[in-house]
Amino acid sequence: MIKIWGRRSAYNVQKVLWTIGELGLAYQHIDAGGSAGGLDQPDFQAMNPHGRIPVLVDDDLTVWESNSIVRYLCANYSRDHLWAEAPAKRSLAERWMDWELATLQPDFLDLFWGFYRTPEALRDQQKIQHAAMRCQKHFAILDAHLAEQAFLAGDAFSMGDIPVATSLYRYFEMGIPTPKIPNVRRWYAALCERKAYREHIMTTFDELYARQTF
Repeated sequence: MIKIWGRRSAYNVQKVLWTIGELGLAYQHIDAGGSAGGLDQPDFQAMNPHGRIPVLVDDDLTVWESNSIVRYLCANYSRDHLWAEAPAKRSLAERWMDWELATLQPDFLDLFWGFYRTPEALRDQQKIQHAAMRCQKHFAILDAHLAEQAFLAGDAFSMGDIPVATSLYRYFEMGIPTPKIPNVRRWYAALCERKAYREHIMTTFDELYARQTF
């Protein structure tokens, strides 16, 4: 059975749980990180020397880094569906996955931490505004792309949608003004119809409010 270490409210863990849900795979979840701790323990460090979540174990294989786990799961359990066999077609999904990791995620997490996870009295409004503007720019690019197609890699849902769309629920629900991005909203509405998205992404994150540490 697949085992996944991490706390369910962690952004990167949610990417993996959503993928597992889409694939309908049986799995065991082991709470780790946050108040559960355990990331500095020798057994965990042996799985991931960086001491970070998520970590996935599938039989004798251990995988860390959230987007790499998403790729592995889709390649191993969803070939030519969520994982396209043709390299050129697969690159349509992978480029957005890499963009999410290198560009969107750092700015979104700056915004989420600066606004939502920082107590109001300690918030740096200038930094929050700058992060919000960067996110608006990223989502405008995404909106233009989605004007031409239903999902990120074409007309069908793929692994490329998962990392990018993990941020959407928190972005729209954490209480900050958001831009008019109708194509992203249309895409988001379609994702909200997916059972695995509702189960693993559209979950309360109240425990993180004004909480900078566990």
